[in-house]
Amino acid sequence: MLSGNERKVQIRAALSTSQKPISASAFAKKFGVSRQTVVGDIALMRALGAKIIATPRGYEYQEDTNQAHQAVIVCRHEPDEIEQELTLIINNGGTVVDVSVDHPLYGQLRGQLAIRTHSDIQNFLQQLRHFDGHPLAVLTNGVHLHTITYQTDEQLKNIKNALRVVGILYEPLN
Repeated sequence: MLSGNERKVQIRAALSTSQKPISASAFAKKFGVSRQTVVGDIALMRALGAKIIATPRGYEYQEDTNQAHQAVIVCRHEPDEIEQELTLIINNGGTVVDVSVDHPLYGQLRGQLAIRTHSDIQNFLQQLRHFDGHPLAVLTNGVHLHTITYQTDEQLKNIKNALRVVGILYEPLN
């Protein structure tokens, strides 16, 4: 059996070369330890500065957003409009980094999404159904923020316009 340090080295190596997220369960099976042991290993790695994020599909290294522009947009919609919202962002050249809400008791709650493709959208929706989950936005009457990345200002303009047309972009009334 590997020591904790040896496991962390192998986790780091696997994440740095993988093109897809890797679940804690997959690591646990590979190393013959519990899922919780892997979660603990990754928590320790993060505490030491590793830029590992947990997505709905598993762990991955945080994408370097220096090459892309980043913006925060505010949206409001019903839970059955999640797919439409995410699809509009992806179709117009964006990546959905995360979702957050401002909760009156807990402050800002954030969930890492790392949604880049239509397949990522379907996986997220499948996980939401599988766990009988509720989106964070149900805590705030549908209002939520997304950090998105994009390559050009035109893409950001197109993302906002597409969301505006369907009434999802949350903007102050003038």
